[in-house]
Amino acid sequence: MTSAASEKSTIVLTERGLTVVGTRITLYDVMDHLVAGWTPKLILNWLPLTEEQLNAALSYIDANRSEVEADYQTVLRETQERREYWEDKNRERLAEIAQMPPKPGQEALHAKLQAWKAKLGLTA
Repeated sequence: MTSAASEKSTIVLTERGLTVVGTRITLYDVMDHLVAGWTPKLILNWLPLTEEQLNAALSYIDANRSEVEADYQTVLRETQERREYWEDKNRERLAEIAQMPPKPGQEALHAKLQAWKAKLGLTA
């Protein structure tokens, strides 16, 4: 079996997109890590893939760079649209939750969390 045939049998198109056979890992998951500058070794430590599966994914990405990159940009755009929709839809409820007092006995934990948020600039 040639390496091209092996790549084709390892990467399939599913309803989730281009996926590594036998996993729920898409090529877009691998692309996220590559774009972040991760090495293949780090990706293997993070994603539940074998070295053979990762190599097939990387080979497929290299061989079909423009198509995979276009699909990846579409996935990123759709993900951002969904995130914005749900943030907008839940904005009022999240603001209500943020204003709720801490549960009894958790005041110290709440104060510590608020201090970290302030330090990180996450408080309004």
